[in-house]
Amino acid sequence: MECSQRNMSTPISDEAPVPTPPAPATVAYIAALDVGTTCVRCFVLDEKCLVKGSAVDEVELLNPQPGFFEIEPECLWRKIVNVITLAIRDAKLTPAQITCLTISTQRCTFLTWNHETGEYYHNFITWKDLRAHELVDQWNSSWTKRSMNSVSFALYLVTRQPRFLAGSVLKLMNGQVTPRLLYEINNNQRLKQALHENKARVELLDSWILHKLRSGNGKNTNVEHITDVTSSTATGLYDPFTLSWSPFISWLFGFDTKILPRVVDNGYKDFGHVHPAAFGPGWANTSIPIAASLSDQAASMWGSQCFKKNDVKVTMGTGAFLNLNTGSKCRAATSGMYPLVAWQMKNNSKSQGGVYCIEGAAHDFGTVVTWAQSCELFKKPDETALIAKSVPDTNGVFFMPAFSGLGPPVNDYRSASGFIGLTPSTTKAHMVRALLESIVFRLVQLIDATEKETSQKLKVIRVNGGVSRNDFVCQFLADLSGLKVERDENTESSIMGATFMAGINHGIWKNFEDLKCFRKVERVFEPRLNVYEKVIERMDKWCGAIDRFSEWY
Repeated sequence: MECSQRNMSTPISDEAPVPTPPAPATVAYIAALDVGTTCVRCFVLDEKCLVKGSAVDEVELLNPQPGFFEIEPECLWRKIVNVITLAIRDAKLTPAQITCLTISTQRCTFLTWNHETGEYYHNFITWKDLRAHELVDQWNSSWTKRSMNSVSFALYLVTRQPRFLAGSVLKLMNGQVTPRLLYEINNNQRLKQALHENKARVELLDSWILHKLRSGNGKNTNVEHITDVTSSTATGLYDPFTLSWSPFISWLFGFDTKILPRVVDNGYKDFGHVHPAAFGPGWANTSIPIAASLSDQAASMWGSQCFKKNDVKVTMGTGAFLNLNTGSKCRAATSGMYPLVAWQMKNNSKSQGGVYCIEGAAHDFGTVVTWAQSCELFKKPDETALIAKSVPDTNGVFFMPAFSGLGPPVNDYRSASGFIGLTPSTTKAHMVRALLESIVFRLVQLIDATEKETSQKLKVIRVNGGVSRNDFVCQFLADLSGLKVERDENTESSIMGATFMAGINHGIWKNFEDLKCFRKVERVFEPRLNVYEKVIERMDKWCGAIDRFSEWY
């Protein structure tokens, strides 16, 4: 998600006066760690969700070869330790005053290592990495894959079980852990040897952070190897219908699920405590509980308070992620959207099942803005809304935001990026507007696919993330989708969501009702019906340009 050092809003209303003042509430301080694609952050919030301190550092993304995107783990660990330490110091607190810690992480970023010796077999391979693209193409065009899809569809016709419908369109995708893990197993000799000797295991980003925190950075390696369900659900190795690692997938690709962490729910009571040795002498004699661990998109759903069925949010960060709460049933999706576990809290619910969602992603969102800035189309991203509004349209220019290909419902991961329709009269303003319009076009495609998958007509979209601060993007989204777009005062939804979950798990708040007062809508963008025909015509023309960029690579 986008790095931001903006102070978060503190929306809380005063309680009504009562004849006898209640006893003062116990002060609580929650340290919320968020490890995203571009930055690692920690915020310290109190029981009223007031920000008492914060710290932010950039993630150093390595690009050793074209298409390879990695993070050096020990460098990342030093940044995690640093931001937590600085955030507590900024709050003018001591570590002993922290009530609990909560963690939100990017998904589908993983490494393999020997946790006992600390030997890494490779860096973190991020969700944006494309090293396995040839393997993905080979598998998706294979006879085995087509046969599996056909058998799954036949089983669906007989049983009408949604998991078989999902299997009928199952394929590999670069964003999943599966193909990148297979690539490393096939090409990394040290990893091959370690697997043969039963010395290697897989860590998702959250399971690695939990291990480092709980073990004191390796002082005690005898801690549980666990990951939370929202981090495992998008890996491609997990079956959301059975709430377990998929034995079929492990059999199909020939690896043992024993190398994967055990999946726990979000209300898990044994996340443990931060080992003082992880942070040094200043943390001696502390015992800070880890109250929650969840993925960034699950945290964002909580931050936007999408607690009810059919609530939907869009996170506009490095990528754009649309998540629709589908309630207690896991729905199969056939357009390239993913059925996922939104969260699961066994200890806070009578149901032992999960709350589910379907998700659609446009992996190039904030990255398009960052790229355009590096090309000097503008100086600062916050200038782009005014630049786009300075011209009535794009003068026939369109942009295809496909650095990582085009996701659902197009599902062309070999598509190219680029401008089309440039003429001598094209200006930077036309190009900037075309860029912003293009990322909204992708969002509207996701919205349309979501409505078709669920047979639901959406009414309101809740938006968060750094790009949501762009008024042009939000208004254009409202105009083109015909939906109200709600933008929260507090756009740091993953931080807030992780805080909310930790607060409920730790007993600071009791239920969702206690959280309602913390969400305030900063602005509602209403669709302007008088411009709909004009903007939908532009989108239709942009859709026509997709074929020009398809199957390029």
